Amino acid sequence: MEPIFEFSGASITLIELLIGALLLLAGILLAALWPRRNHEAKRLEQQITQMTQQQGELQGRLAQFAEDSAQRDAVFRENLDNRLSKVTERVGNSLLETQERNSASMKHLHERLALIDRAQKNIETLSGEVSGLQSLLSNKQARGAFGEKQMQDLIESYLPPNAYSFQSTLSNGKRVDALIHLPSDQGDVAIDSKFPMEAWRRMTAADNTPESDRAKRDFANDVLRHIKDVASKYLIFGETHDIALLFLPSEAVYAELHGHFPKVIEAGFAQKVMIVSPTTFMATLHTMRAVMKDAAMREQAHIIQREVGMMAKDVTLLDDRVAKLQSHFNQSVEDVRKIRISTEKITKRADKIESLDMADAPKIDGDNIERFPKKSGQG
Repeated sequence: MEPIFEFSGASITLIELLIGALLLLAGILLAALWPRRNHEAKRLEQQITQMTQQQGELQGRLAQFAEDSAQRDAVFRENLDNRLSKVTERVGNSLLETQERNSASMKHLHERLALIDRAQKNIETLSGEVSGLQSLLSNKQARGAFGEKQMQDLIESYLPPNAYSFQSTLSNGKRVDALIHLPSDQGDVAIDSKFPMEAWRRMTAADNTPESDRAKRDFANDVLRHIKDVASKYLIFGETHDIALLFLPSEAVYAELHGHFPKVIEAGFAQKVMIVSPTTFMATLHTMRAVMKDAAMREQAHIIQREVGMMAKDVTLLDDRVAKLQSHFNQSVEDVRKIRISTEKITKRADKIESLDMADAPKIDGDNIERFPKKSGQG
């Protein structure tokens, strides 16, 4: 209980004040009634004593209640502090984790932005290259050089240097883009690079229009004209191979010809001109390389046969030498066995000499030396 007032360092609570008032009242009543009712005064005195005892018990209980309350307050404050510490720690950890996640997200975002920036630069570079390629292909002479360079790169990648030649002049005075030298008397395969870009562009631009059929005829006629030129210039009996190649440096043009212009392909076969694209030209070069390798193996067959014979002789000579070495080895083994027999005999003789009884040895008198008597069976 909280005191209702304090005086000179002493505090008085409400209960103590009430008890004091009751005691004072009881004293007044006792003083007033003492002459008449002595027995009642005694009873009242007993009651006051009981009240005093009850007051002491009540004060003790109040003190115990105050102590328990203080302990509960301390435990409550301790629990509250612990919970606040845990909550503060959790909040701090959560903020730290959130900060780390945000940092990682920002780093990832920066990396993505850097990739996007590089991709944008690559796109700009590619756009410039496409523009340059478009300007290159718009020029007929530059376009021809582009197709010829692509053809030369493929030939250099798949054939040995002595198997081809570029810009060779034939016996009729015509210069061909490339000649592939086939083995023996098969002749050289002539290859010419053509790129009918103008007719191709007109045909693709006129798709699904009234001019489409005319553009397709012009494209077919342009390719047929190239086939005729190749057949008339680069197919020479006894000098070149029976078939010439017309190289188209565009897979799209090649696919369009095989998909929608079968008569052009048949005309090429009829005139012994085979149209190839970069992909089919690689397969053709692989086949030619295999043919060259097979011919080279046949030409070198006698050399290989001679080398195999010499190798067989060397193997026979090696076998003879191994046999001699084995004979020497067997003789060495026999010699070692005999040496060991001799050493065993010498060891036994030494053991016998060492086992003689020195007490029975003859005396030495002056210059007369009595020899050991020979035992039977001793060498």
